Amino acid sequence: MSIQKIEGGTITTPKGFLAGATYAGLKTSGAGVLDLGILYSQAPCASAALFTTNQIKSASVLISKRHLAIGPARCVVVNSGCANAVTGEKGLADAAQMTSLAAAKAGLLPQQVVVASTGVIGVPLNMEKIEKGIPALSPSPQGGHDLARAIMTTDTRPKEVAMSLEIDGIPVIVAGVAKGAGMIHPQMATMLCFLTTDAAVEAAFLRYALNEAVDASFNMMTVDGDTSPNDTVVLLANGQAGNRQIERDAADAADFQAALGQVCLHLAQAILRDAEGATRLLQVMVSGAATQTEARLAARTIAASPLVKAAVHGGDPNWGRVVAAVGRSGAQVAPERIDLYLGSLCLLQGGSPTPFSPREAAQLMAQKEVAFHLHLGLGSGEATAWGCDLSEGYVTINSAYTT
Repeated sequence: MSIQKIEGGTITTPKGFLAGATYAGLKTSGAGVLDLGILYSQAPCASAALFTTNQIKSASVLISKRHLAIGPARCVVVNSGCANAVTGEKGLADAAQMTSLAAAKAGLLPQQVVVASTGVIGVPLNMEKIEKGIPALSPSPQGGHDLARAIMTTDTRPKEVAMSLEIDGIPVIVAGVAKGAGMIHPQMATMLCFLTTDAAVEAAFLRYALNEAVDASFNMMTVDGDTSPNDTVVLLANGQAGNRQIERDAADAADFQAALGQVCLHLAQAILRDAEGATRLLQVMVSGAATQTEARLAARTIAASPLVKAAVHGGDPNWGRVVAAVGRSGAQVAPERIDLYLGSLCLLQGGSPTPFSPREAAQLMAQKEVAFHLHLGLGSGEATAWGCDLSEGYVTINSAYTT
């Protein structure tokens, strides 16, 4: 199997998908600013979706879940500049109206549309602007790049990717766009992520594949420990590539799963590289855990630790913070069995510090990508989590978000 990244690829690179975006006036105007978009398939789709586990859920999440309970989605309508969260019955009515407007634009039924919103919580949508904006959209096979820009909030650049592989000897494409820079500590997905494929995929396997891909990518990243009421990931599969339908026990199921996983991981890492105020990417590998679940718990706790993140920002090889974080993670730990590496530099072996060059450690901590590997010596569980440093820039952005 060979999975290839498509240069310049985006969410409309798979066959049969159209997207478009416009500036409706929901965000502050500026050169190239977009804030309202649509994505849909020209053919029926299988679909899968995951949403925030935050008990405060946006109107967009509630309406989308309601529609998906009726049947598969074929269209996504999305706005930035307003989260439409904690907006009461009006918020629900506004989200539903967005799906009706998008359905009319795409020639679909409202229940075939999911809606996503991102921006400030507690502010109602400006429906007058949305009611003018959606009919004015001009979806096209080239519109994926604009959609990636329209979902940005504090992001400094769009996140998009497309990967190709062969299924049954037929080329198929898996692609996606995502947004997120802050309020990132997902327990299902990132703030917003939309995925498409022209592969024919059986619906039950599509849901399974999405869960697996999200668990190993978006659910293993953290920026600041906060989760959003709006977290949404949607995957649409329209079968336009012409392959035989992929089911869970099919020979090509693992290949499709791998491609979807690579797309999700690429987008997750793109979010972390663009995280609010971030200057360094943090990778935490945990092996030798009692179980994979405990390995994930340990890795994610370390990546989310404010003390570890601050040390990474300062290039300070204060490795005790890593060990302290794993000790409070809830994962089983035997201190006398722990090995810890910074890159290839051994800092701790069998629970005892090893002689190492502080200068070499400081140089490794000053890299754009800082990697810790913790071996717990208790079993075969392993996992990798990703995070970023904690900087003054993050505090500045989030101390004046609405003012």
